[in-house]
Amino acid sequence: MEQEIIDNTHKDFAHNWVSSSRFIWFCQVFLVLAFVLGGCYNLYSHRYMGKPEVNVPSSTLYNPTYK
Repeated sequence: MEQEIIDNTHKDFAHNWVSSSRFIWFCQVFLVLAFVLGGCYNLYSHRYMGKPEVNVPSSTLYNPTYK
């Protein structure tokens, strides 16, 4: 009985450097894009909302007034 030998080296991820490097490149692009978009969202969610209304004591002004 003869056994059929199937050559899967051209389909294997480890043996085909073209498809593996393309896959790794796409993973790198996806991760960089995810980090950039995540950073932009974080900066947007923690953005400066404007000048708050702060009660300043009159004795600490540039021209202080004392009682």
